Amino acid sequence: MTLFAGMPGSSGSIEVVCGPMFSGKTEELIRRVKRAQIARQKVQIFKPAIDNRYHDTEVVSHSSLSIEATPVNSSIEILQKVYDSTRVVGIDEVQFFDESISIVVEKLARRGIRVIMAGLDQDYMGKSFGPMANLLAIADNVTKIQAICTVCGAPASKTFRKDPKNTNQVLVGETDLYEARCRAHADFFGEDQDQLAFFVNLNESRSKTQNL
Repeated sequence: MTLFAGMPGSSGSIEVVCGPMFSGKTEELIRRVKRAQIARQKVQIFKPAIDNRYHDTEVVSHSSLSIEATPVNSSIEILQKVYDSTRVVGIDEVQFFDESISIVVEKLARRGIRVIMAGLDQDYMGKSFGPMANLLAIADNVTKIQAICTVCGAPASKTFRKDPKNTNQVLVGETDLYEARCRAHADFFGEDQDQLAFFVNLNESRSKTQNL
């Protein structure tokens, strides 16, 4: 097994499919990967070992689509396990990887590999999830998919955690722990915190105006 060294004239790329839970990110990743396989391109798929909700060695969507994948514990393992014949690399649940994943995918793209990633762009607090901000910045193509809000049925771009007592950013779960919500029904903060944030921003704006 050797790392792909690139080919003259080859051009790699970085694609990110992101959105909240239950939006179809993994399904879209599988769709793109299978099209590459139809085109007879050598494909490898990776997933974080922490995500074993459905299967240890498969990427599985909420709609039960699946494809064989290699579980890894760190981003550097992806570099170590990519074959020199591989032309497309798929990475699911990319938000669970360490910050080095950005360096890894850029190395792969520079060597002519098409990298397709799927992951949550925001955590349950509406903040950037893990390495996603960097990945979105370096991507050649970004597809942001919306889910359906479980409260009102509107397009949903947020992931709501049902149990706010657990404040860990990484908490693997399904419908038992999470729901897709629209902006209006994603209550990340209480009323007191909302008011505090408003007055802090208001005071900062006044201070800047006085200094002009």
